[in-house]
Amino acid sequence: MSTLPLPHILADRCTGCERCVDICPTQALVQVEAKAVLQYPDRCTYCTLCEDICPTQAIALPFLIVFAEYRSQ
Repeated sequence: MSTLPLPHILADRCTGCERCVDICPTQALVQVEAKAVLQYPDRCTYCTLCEDICPTQAIALPFLIVFAEYRSQ
């Protein structure tokens, strides 16, 4: 499974328009009972296309903060 954060799909906001399913370049998303589902999380490349295209903002991609190591000079 991916170590990156994964998209969160809010089922109560999803209208089942399938835009995210159609645009996903890796087919990580599928439609189940008229709702988008991240069926294959290992395929997700975190490209953000699904979040960008969702008309109801039902998809949120959390971000990961990575701190660089401090190096003294």
